[in-house]
Amino acid sequence: MTRTVDDKGNIREDRGGEVRPFGIRDKIGYMFGDFGNDFSFIFASSYLMVFYTKVLGLSGFVVGLLFLGARFVDAFTDVTMGRIVDHMRPARDGRFRSWIRRMCVPVAVASTVMYLYFVRDWPYGAKLVYVTFTYLLWSSFCYTAINIPYGSMASVISPDVKDRASLSTFRSIGASLAGLAIGVLVPLIVYETDEVGNQIVLPVRFTLTALVFGLLAIVCYVLCYTLCRERVFFEKKEGKGEGALDMLKGLGRNRPLLALVCAALVLLLASLLGQTMNNYLFLDYFRNAKALSVANVVGIGGTLLLAPFISAIVMRFGKKEAGAVGMLAAGIVYLALFLLRVRSIPLFMVLLFLGTLGAGLFNMVIWAFITDIIDYQEIVTGRREDGTVYAVYSFARKVGQALAGGLGGFVLTAIGYVSEAPAQTETVSERIYTVATLVPGVCYLAVFLIIWLAYPLTKREVEQNAETLRRKREEV
Repeated sequence: MTRTVDDKGNIREDRGGEVRPFGIRDKIGYMFGDFGNDFSFIFASSYLMVFYTKVLGLSGFVVGLLFLGARFVDAFTDVTMGRIVDHMRPARDGRFRSWIRRMCVPVAVASTVMYLYFVRDWPYGAKLVYVTFTYLLWSSFCYTAINIPYGSMASVISPDVKDRASLSTFRSIGASLAGLAIGVLVPLIVYETDEVGNQIVLPVRFTLTALVFGLLAIVCYVLCYTLCRERVFFEKKEGKGEGALDMLKGLGRNRPLLALVCAALVLLLASLLGQTMNNYLFLDYFRNAKALSVANVVGIGGTLLLAPFISAIVMRFGKKEAGAVGMLAAGIVYLALFLLRVRSIPLFMVLLFLGTLGAGLFNMVIWAFITDIIDYQEIVTGRREDGTVYAVYSFARKVGQALAGGLGGFVLTAIGYVSEAPAQTETVSERIYTVATLVPGVCYLAVFLIIWLAYPLTKREVEQNAETLRRKREEV
C-alpha cells in the first residue's frame, strides 16, 4: 500500500485506485447523510412525545423517565461505538463510511417500529415494554451505530479548515431540509380539527408517516455513501491499546470539547424542548395545528437563507465568534417573545424568524467545531481519536435530547396538562406559552456565555492547529 500527501495535507492510500479530490459531490453526499439521520431524529424529537401521550395514552412523566433512562444506556453504547470505529481495522470502503453501508437499513427499521398505532389497544404494561424496547433499539444501538461514524467522517473527508466548514454548512442544510419536510408535512398529515375546533391526532397516519420516512432515510444514506470519500488516513499504534482511564484523562485535557459538551447540553435542551412544546403551543394556545406547518417553514427558512453566506462569515470572523453572536441574538428574541405574550400568529412568526436566524447561524457551524476539536485532541495527546471525540459529543447531544424530552414530559405534568382532555384550560395554555419561550431564551443566552468565555478555539488558533497537523503529516 502506498501513501501520498497533497498540498493540503491529505494523506492518501492507494487501494487500487486514485481517490478523487474533495469537491461538491462530497458536500452533497454529506448533506444527504444528515438528511437521512433527521428523518428519524427530528421526527422523534418533535413528535415521539406526542405519539406516546396522544396515541398510546402514556403519561408525560412516564415518557420523561424513559427518555432519561435511555441516556444511561447511551453512556456505554456511544463511547463503545466511538472506540470501535477508531480501533477496528478499516474496511475497503473506509473506516467510517463502511458503517453507513452496514447500518442504513437497521436504523430505518428501528425508527419505523417505534410508531405502531395498534399498540394503543394493548394493556398498559405491554405498552411500557414496547416503548422501552423499541426506543432503546433505535436510539441507543441502531442510531448510535450510524450517527457516530457519520459525524466522525467529516474529519477524514478533508483536513482543510475551509472544506470542513463547508461540510458543516451542508450538513446543517441537510438537517434543515429534513426539518422542513417533517415540520411542514407531519402536522398536515397527522392532525385534524374536529367539529368543535379541537385538534385531534390520527394514529394510523403516524405509522404510515414513520414508514415513509424510514424508506426516505435509506435513500439518503445510500446517496451519502455513494458520493462521499475518505481521504485522511492515520496509523494505529501496535500493541496494547490505551485503557479507559488514559482515554478519560486525554479527553479531560480537551478544554474545547468540555466547553462544547456543556454548550450542546444546553442547546439541545432549548431547541428540542422548544420543538416539543411548539406542538402543544399551536394545539392548545393558538388552537391552530395547521399553523404549526407555517411556523416550521419560518423557523427553518432563516437557516436556509443564511447557508450561502456561512463560509464567508466563518472565514471573516471565525466559527467561535460568529456562533456566539448568533446565540446572543436568538436568546434576546425569545426573551422578547416571553415578555410580549403574543396572541397574534403572524407577529409570533415574525419574531420566530428573527430568533431562528441567530440559532441557525450557530447550528450551521457547530459541526465544524467538532473537526477542530478532533485536531486539538491529536495535538494535545498525540493520538487521532475521531470516533471517540465525536462519540462523547454525540452522547452529550443525546443527554440534551433526553433532558428536553424528559423535562417536556415532567413540565406537562407539572403545569396540569391532561393527555385525555380534548382541550386544555386557559391557565395550562398560558403555562405552555411560558415554557415554549422563556426556557429557550435563557438557554440560548447560556450557550452564548459558554462559547464566548469557555471555548478557546478562536479563528487564529484553528488555523495554527491545521497548519501544525499538515506539517506533521508531511513528515510521515
